[in-house]
Amino acid sequence: MRVLVLYDYPPPPGGLATQGDLLRRGLLEIGVDARGAHLESAFEKEWYYRWFKPDVVVGIGYWGMSRHLVLHAQACGVLPVPWLVANGYILKYREELSALPLMLVTSNWVKRVYERDGVSAKNIEVLPVGCDTDSFAPFAADEPRVQAVRETLKLSAEQQLILTVGGDAASKGGREVMEALASLKNEIPDWRYVCKVWAQERTEIQNNYDRELAQSLGIADRVVFETGRVSRTFMPYVLSACDVYAAPSRIEGFGMGQVEAGACGKPVIGINAMAMTDTLIHGQNALLAGVAQENSTSEVVVGPEHGFPPGHRVQFPTPRIVDYRASVPDIAQHLRALLNDSALRAELGAAGRRRAVELYDYRVVARQFVSLLQSKLGIA
Repeated sequence: MRVLVLYDYPPPPGGLATQGDLLRRGLLEIGVDARGAHLESAFEKEWYYRWFKPDVVVGIGYWGMSRHLVLHAQACGVLPVPWLVANGYILKYREELSALPLMLVTSNWVKRVYERDGVSAKNIEVLPVGCDTDSFAPFAADEPRVQAVRETLKLSAEQQLILTVGGDAASKGGREVMEALASLKNEIPDWRYVCKVWAQERTEIQNNYDRELAQSLGIADRVVFETGRVSRTFMPYVLSACDVYAAPSRIEGFGMGQVEAGACGKPVIGINAMAMTDTLIHGQNALLAGVAQENSTSEVVVGPEHGFPPGHRVQFPTPRIVDYRASVPDIAQHLRALLNDSALRAELGAAGRRRAVELYDYRVVARQFVSLLQSKLGIA
């Protein structure tokens, strides 16, 4: 079997690039001839098509990238199998995606989104994102590299660290976590809340809003926004330095951060919605907050990127949920339980590690991918 994997290659630390690179690595390690190419490089892709002659081209992205992930391969006579996340209302390529013999998505929730927006679910299969459980593994608190993370954050040995990682903190539920922490006052031990976000203009604007919220809640001296760009080599030690990973996300198509935190043996606080109902089990490897609010819209504004003039409005016959808000009292309850009970933290963390290794290790995902190609497409 020969597989060409299309993603942001060579990979930066972002989620989609990591998703593609781990699949390529996993395929190689289980004996499949797999190569990687940048999804937008028509020149390089056609070079591979001519000499490598892949049996299938798997492209990682979202529906708006179908021109690069699906149509170009089809024009070159190669079979595409896109592996997609959801990103807003699916306005284009519905017919092209529906006609594919196999399309992969990252969670059951993403599958429902594509079906909701008019893509046939007949040939859609769920393939979870892989996790490098060799790198993302538990490290002891006294491990020098873990200690160095806490020292860099200026944390004392007694302070407990709550961590959220994402492009920005708000989309991962960081504002709800701050409200929950502020409500607990003296009910939990001394703590610090670190939001590790990605350095970009949009994030800095959101960070300012989030800092203002922390100030208004009276917890600004305990909340840290780390905005520097870091490598994935560094992140297992950051996760191992925390006591609780809190990410009751507002929108989540898989939840790589939550799975990686579990792989590092950390208890996770999530939301009982979206993809987290696939990866997290309440009371086993995580504590899930209920949904306090569903935000819906009856229209979407699109533009030239979708083949419409700027400001074109598409009306929905029924409102569409665009994101969620987790229950702040539930988050507070879960923080109170975890920060006051080291045995509970250890129990949930150990279960998270087992689940990550059994279900989401990148080699497990690669084998599942091969099995889908064999069963659905008859590719040997």
